Amino acid sequence: MVEQASPRGGEAATSTPSNGPPLDRAEFDALFDGLRRWVPGRPADERGTFAAVTPDLVLKALTTPRSGRSVSLALPINRTSGPDNARPALHHMVDLGDVEEPEPSAHKDFLGLDYHGKAVTHLDALCHIGYRGELYGGITSAAAFSSLGSDWAAVTNLAGGMLLRGVLVDLPRVRGVDWLEPGTAVRAADLAEAEDALQFRIGPADAVLLRSGHGARRAVHGAWNSDNASAGLHVDAMPLLAERGVALLGGDGDSDVRPSPVAGVHSPIHALALTALGMPLLDNLDLEELSRACADAGRYEFLLVVAPLVVPRGTGSPVNPIAVL
Repeated sequence: MVEQASPRGGEAATSTPSNGPPLDRAEFDALFDGLRRWVPGRPADERGTFAAVTPDLVLKALTTPRSGRSVSLALPINRTSGPDNARPALHHMVDLGDVEEPEPSAHKDFLGLDYHGKAVTHLDALCHIGYRGELYGGITSAAAFSSLGSDWAAVTNLAGGMLLRGVLVDLPRVRGVDWLEPGTAVRAADLAEAEDALQFRIGPADAVLLRSGHGARRAVHGAWNSDNASAGLHVDAMPLLAERGVALLGGDGDSDVRPSPVAGVHSPIHALALTALGMPLLDNLDLEELSRACADAGRYEFLLVVAPLVVPRGTGSPVNPIAVL
């Protein structure tokens, strides 16, 4: 069993957080074009990176678990307004057993979610983000979208289910702290450090999940506006993930370090992942129990199962991802 340093109780990183070296728009555009997996004017696969997830790779992922322990990675549905939940979930009863015939009694509720944001665990479909007026594959946002949603690269292209080998990049555990302070950039060298410390290697068709300790910090200090400050990936980490053939990226934030290091681009990781690479994103995961389970097991790889709702023309879906160790 791999022994890892445990976080020191109640202690967070003491250094001033840095969102990494800044990039101007021209530098970012060069990176975007260099990573782009589609050629303008040529048809692209609406599944993006999942076009490379073959049945053989799924079968291989199914061999990853050893204990059978399963962990939900979803946040509870949040009905309370706060700095990280501007549009709370709607949840109310529509039947208290007093509407239909008396036996058997039926109790029913209604749920409504504005799920893109910081409060709901969700999957971003490839059509969710456009850059320079284009979606993944070079389809213009104007051509793809109407009031009915998107007819290109909608979440239904991923509705067959996502079964992948997952790896947890648990940087707070690597560094022996409870969390990374908001505004801390995770760079390519940090991913390599985590690979060495946690003894895994990011590979083709993997799901890479970044734990910054967002949930642990929120539990101690309360909610904050993570649109303004959150730990996440710097853009210099994306070439490594692209080179390794990663199929899915997620985190306990939304994968972007904030404030953005790229002038004029508020979510550069979203643009690089979804629009350039065709790599779906999992936002707002709860990775605290998974961190403990991986530490208990001494291994940071698992089977990840994600089943998005079948939302025709949808830009994503609320999800309850399950990790099986």
